[in-house]
Amino acid sequence: MDTAEFFGQLVQQLLLSAPLFLLIALGYSLGRFAGWPESVNEGLNRFCFNVAIPCMLFKVMSKFYESPAVDVRLLIAYFGTCFVIYVIGRILAKGVFRLDSVSASVFGLAGIFSNNVMLGIPVAVILLGPASLASVALVLVFNSLILWTLVTVSVEWAQNGSFSLRGIGKTLLSVLRNPIIIGIFTGFAWSFLFHRPVPTFLDSPVSMVAQVAAPLTLITLGMSLSRYQIRKGLRESGVICLLKLILMPGLIWAIAYLLHLPRQESQVVVLLGSMAVGINVYLMAQKFQVLQGATATSMLLSTLFSTVTTPLFMILMAHFYPNWP
Repeated sequence: MDTAEFFGQLVQQLLLSAPLFLLIALGYSLGRFAGWPESVNEGLNRFCFNVAIPCMLFKVMSKFYESPAVDVRLLIAYFGTCFVIYVIGRILAKGVFRLDSVSASVFGLAGIFSNNVMLGIPVAVILLGPASLASVALVLVFNSLILWTLVTVSVEWAQNGSFSLRGIGKTLLSVLRNPIIIGIFTGFAWSFLFHRPVPTFLDSPVSMVAQVAAPLTLITLGMSLSRYQIRKGLRESGVICLLKLILMPGLIWAIAYLLHLPRQESQVVVLLGSMAVGINVYLMAQKFQVLQGATATSMLLSTLFSTVTTPLFMILMAHFYPNWP
């Protein structure tokens, strides 16, 4: 592949993902310039997380019996990378920015916690196709549990010199109560128990709600981002973006290749790893009153930069490994 062909494919990928980021821009404009109240954004967020996205994931997982088995090595590639990047992030936070232990924990989390629900799902559908959602769902099931447990243990250790099983138990309970996880589990339960399509009287309304999930979620994400401003923490957020958008997907790709992970699963985990910093990181920063400016800025910048870096990783994977096993 020559240079002209490479850039031609990159432009094609950018044009393919452009509608997604235009929807984010629409939501941002509604929140920042059109005067839509924050209560509208909160209501849409609640609908997306509690109804629309769970319906979409239920529909995908209810047909899991029709899909080929998902290779669980993708979990090793994805979460093994998360652990490595988290350690690197904490080292940089302590050594370069002289942050305290709690701030370093949030900094490390920002380098690994992707916006896989509001951004990852729609981008995966567009760039990799609906068949990728089974692998996406597998990552989502473990994402909150593993990463929240990691940072909870880290923060508790920083504050108390130890960690409690009670804190981990609370994390597990909150994950199991998550509507997105419930949607995945109930869909999988239907597939496992019945091995047949969902009855039409139930499938039709679920399908109608599922169809609005991706575009509405992107608009809502844009409205959420409009609440934050690039004010401070630019040095910290710049490093976070490098960890999140470059080092994390690059390391996932390397581990996936070493594990001989199939091409589709490899593309899924690299794509999810290349997503922008998740809003949950800012919520964690708010909870502990640390790095609020840096995490808000990193969300905005990483969302902007990922419009280029994510399609670039997808092109590079196709270019260097055209005959991936």
